[in-house]
Amino acid sequence: MSYSFENLTVGQSESITRIVTEDDVHTFAAVTGDNNPVHLDAEYAATTSFGQPIAHGMLTAGFISAAIGTRLPGPGVIYLEQTLKFRAPVFIGAEVTTTVTVKELNERRKRAVLETVCTVEGKKVVTGEATIMLP
Repeated sequence: MSYSFENLTVGQSESITRIVTEDDVHTFAAVTGDNNPVHLDAEYAATTSFGQPIAHGMLTAGFISAAIGTRLPGPGVIYLEQTLKFRAPVFIGAEVTTTVTVKELNERRKRAVLETVCTVEGKKVVTGEATIMLP
């Protein structure tokens, strides 16, 4: 699905859902070099306040990029800015639902501000806003 600027409306939203796997976490660590043991070492993670390994916050935030690039507005969009607030940990095996909602439209510049929210079992785990430009 792909939206042009002309068919975006304030309040419009789209969602994607993804289950975080251990392979996702290890692949993200390998690609980025973020080998923090809280993500990769169950024994170490057990000694933390989380009690088990957690997914990288930026891995979860990456689902926002996927929602914007594939759903709303979709292919061809240019990501300009993103704010993020990490509100709760995401554990391996969690089903993350990412929703992007059109908050503001700037017709002159062909830009939009999107509310971005990732939830697990209805609880917000990552929130923020994205500014995007449409071709």
